Amino acid sequence: MQKLMPKRVEKTFQGSMTTITQKIKELITTELNNTVKKHSTGTRKAKILAVCSQKGGVGKTTTAVNLSSALVKFYNKKVLVTDLDPQGHVEKSLSALIEEGVDYKPLSDILLARHGQILDGVVKTKHENLHITPGDKTLYETEGQLASKIGRELILFNSFEAAKTHYDYIIIDCPPNLGNLTVNALCAADYVVIPCEMSVLAFEGVSDLLETVATINQRLNKKLKILGVLFTRVDGRNISMNSLVEDNMRKMFKGKIFKSQVAVNTDLNKSQLEGEPIFDYAPHSTGAANYKTLAGEIINRVGEVKNKAAKTSSDPAVLN
Repeated sequence: MQKLMPKRVEKTFQGSMTTITQKIKELITTELNNTVKKHSTGTRKAKILAVCSQKGGVGKTTTAVNLSSALVKFYNKKVLVTDLDPQGHVEKSLSALIEEGVDYKPLSDILLARHGQILDGVVKTKHENLHITPGDKTLYETEGQLASKIGRELILFNSFEAAKTHYDYIIIDCPPNLGNLTVNALCAADYVVIPCEMSVLAFEGVSDLLETVATINQRLNKKLKILGVLFTRVDGRNISMNSLVEDNMRKMFKGKIFKSQVAVNTDLNKSQLEGEPIFDYAPHSTGAANYKTLAGEIINRVGEVKNKAAKTSSDPAVLN
């Protein structure tokens, strides 16, 4: 049986518990404040691009890495490449630019933390304005763990809160599926870039991706837009097939096809093996020229989208 405490002991006990409870509250508040305020606020306002494709092997990571490098090299932008693909190919593609033994917080830990900030996982490269979050194989497990989180779709979005003020562009290399990690990327992004091969197989999964983007735009991220479809590994000898694929894609995406295309180029593969951007490994190659052109087109398209949005919201004729 439970016994009652003497009143004097009970008051002492209650007083001690109140003090302990208050101390715990203070510690929790301090910890939360330190977590939120740990990173200073910068003066930039990043545009976030998700490089997304449900099909693997279409040059998704190649595009994320070399587009980011082009924005840094030719347009003086400060860029963060976030590797959301558990395979970790971004880090491998830039390994020659990354010092060994650098401390950083794994992306999986950031996503599962209560107030995780992406800046805790950032690693600098030898190019001053090009930073990455390294690969993290634990993201395979994180994919499933996110399913039990309240507000799971917006976890990555919240982790970018401070980072967005320190970069001009944040480029997300998405996994080759439409799971929780990709949904997080689409909820965090302003724009989607879709790499696509010139083949009949290119149509596989595109309709699912379009449906997912439309649903997220409607329910979770009103600002999300498809910036464009990028044709990759284009073989100029396949004239009939290229024409067939391009015509059908133009009908499906209605003006969202990039003029820039990435031709078949062995230097792109070799540069990845060497862990360098194409502009370091083979600056005069076709691949380098293609990605430089793409970077310029993306900057122009982002400007066009902003101008159209401003016109739509302010011009009565457009509203009607």
